[in-house]
Amino acid sequence: MGIGLTEEHRALAASVPGLAGRPELRGVHVAEEYGGQGGGLLELCVCLEALGELRASGPLLPSALAAAVLGAGHGELLRGLVDGSLTAAVSIGGRVLGSAGADLFLLPVDEGWAVLDRDDVRAEPAESIDLDRELCTAEPLVVPRERMLGQVPVRELAAVLLGAESCGLAAWSVRTAAEYAKVREQFGRPIGQFQGVKHRVAGAFVALEQARAAVWDAARALDARSSAAEAPEPEARLAVGVAAVLAPEAAVRCAADAIQVLGGIGFTFEHDAHRFYRRALSNRMLAGEWSEAVATQAIAGTRRAMEPDLPEEAEPLREELRAHAAGLAALEPLERLARFASEGWIMPHLPAPWGRAASPLEQVIIHQEFPKRPNLGIAAWAVPSIVRYGTREQQERFLPKTFTGEIVWCQLFSEPGAGSDLAGLTTKAVRVEGGWSITGQKVWTSLAQYAHWGICLARTSPERPKHEGISYFLVEMASPGVTVRPLREINGDEIFNEVFLDDVFVPDDLVVGEVDQGWRVARDTLSHERVALGDSWGPGSQHTDMARLLAGHEGLRPPDLDRAGRLWAQGQAISALNLRIMTSQLAGADPGPAASVRKFLGMRHSQEISEFCWSVAPESSHWQRMILTTRAFTIGGGTSEVQLNIIAERALGLPRDP
Repeated sequence: MGIGLTEEHRALAASVPGLAGRPELRGVHVAEEYGGQGGGLLELCVCLEALGELRASGPLLPSALAAAVLGAGHGELLRGLVDGSLTAAVSIGGRVLGSAGADLFLLPVDEGWAVLDRDDVRAEPAESIDLDRELCTAEPLVVPRERMLGQVPVRELAAVLLGAESCGLAAWSVRTAAEYAKVREQFGRPIGQFQGVKHRVAGAFVALEQARAAVWDAARALDARSSAAEAPEPEARLAVGVAAVLAPEAAVRCAADAIQVLGGIGFTFEHDAHRFYRRALSNRMLAGEWSEAVATQAIAGTRRAMEPDLPEEAEPLREELRAHAAGLAALEPLERLARFASEGWIMPHLPAPWGRAASPLEQVIIHQEFPKRPNLGIAAWAVPSIVRYGTREQQERFLPKTFTGEIVWCQLFSEPGAGSDLAGLTTKAVRVEGGWSITGQKVWTSLAQYAHWGICLARTSPERPKHEGISYFLVEMASPGVTVRPLREINGDEIFNEVFLDDVFVPDDLVVGEVDQGWRVARDTLSHERVALGDSWGPGSQHTDMARLLAGHEGLRPPDLDRAGRLWAQGQAISALNLRIMTSQLAGADPGPAASVRKFLGMRHSQEISEFCWSVAPESSHWQRMILTTRAFTIGGGTSEVQLNIIAERALGLPRDP
């Protein structure tokens, strides 16, 4: 998935290779009255990402940047930039992007910025690491009053457009590395089967998706301005800073990783990889340093709202749901909980009567208008599987009391010898009169000491292949033969448990789905677990928690601000990634691998936040606790290594391990 999410944006991106160099691209973001296409910066970014994949050269990017800056008072210049009769060069990051022979130069002057003719500047070609795009030096000789622009957001616009092109460079690099890793063989198998290679390429893809989310959000923020010359609001400038921190760096990382995967051929002029690496390095230089500015804004309290753009039909639906919410809020707590459960508000996406069969739009508004719905915890992973695969009797017996909190669940999946390789489990279920006798050991079972029931996987046909012959049981935790032993974690908590099952009887009517087909049900449960963890992990160790800590901390050094800015950028981009997933779902589109990318980013990010904040405030009991607690985040719900395998194999098509 590229920067653009809509069908229109995907079609626009697909059309770019056939339009390169034509007026349609130069003016995609310019009003129709000046010969443009009437789009916005987001549409321009979609095009620039596609052009980045082509490593397009020439004056398009600086000319498009100049056109984005110029307002209605310079209509003739705009028309010339759009129809190609004029080209531009723009001062960015201490360099001038564009040819010394450009027709127009957008340069900083004493009172802001000015757009000057070639005869009014002294320009000379400058050496560049990028072999395909010209840089120059330029200084104004004459600044006519009518060419003064004032304080216009050149740097902000440049950061977003360079970020969009950088996403294209990164996309080419990831695709090239992945395709090569599928066909290049060493030691008798494709190198993409080796986890070192697989994880490198998957990690590059994660960086690309994070960069795309940041650029997408920054373009949306700038498009919200009323005019091109208007300075961005603090919230929009923060979004721009996040894109500037992440996107150019992602391009450098992805291009370098592509060269590494390609090996010797990638280090030669025989392959184009070095040219993408050169362009990425140049873009990073031009974009400049933004991390300290991002940190300063975040510490001062600037926040980027991450709310989806909803269609017109959302308002009457919102009014209806708001009335429901007000009615529920007026009830006594127990009555309100009962109504939440009986009316399907707790998991509204489920089919009636357990949910409301809510559309994605309705789910978004319910989330906004019902901010304090009950949290089902681990039951939120089990309930959808019981709804999908359970019998009507199972649903009626367990779901109402689960929704009201009368039944608490645990998950009896992992074993001492079957963690990430869950299908390797050895807990066995032997058929007895009226049901099954289960024997085995489970571990890492959260909250088992408080649970009434557990969802349990056991092997019912050991002679069958390991992903077959597994059944999915509902086990009463008070049954004879169930022993729970809490495990003390490194932060002092006792959430994990060992659970021993010694000839535990489970009747036939507590098998969910068909006997020996439990792996299908388990995969459904695991999909809900990964989404839930991706949404919820990290309370107390998020980028907003870091900002609150630093707001009360004096004497921060520049390296601390740089680190804080990068961490904030990563966290805000994860929020933007969540918003992109929601936006795709609202449009009825498949968000693709975004959920796995979000989970991978989120769990590691919480660790990095905790490590940094503890280094700033080692005396803080909160951060002492969080630096220990977050060590579990890259283990639970599928380790970070497993997540990289999933991304590499499902998103990039790399071969599975033999």
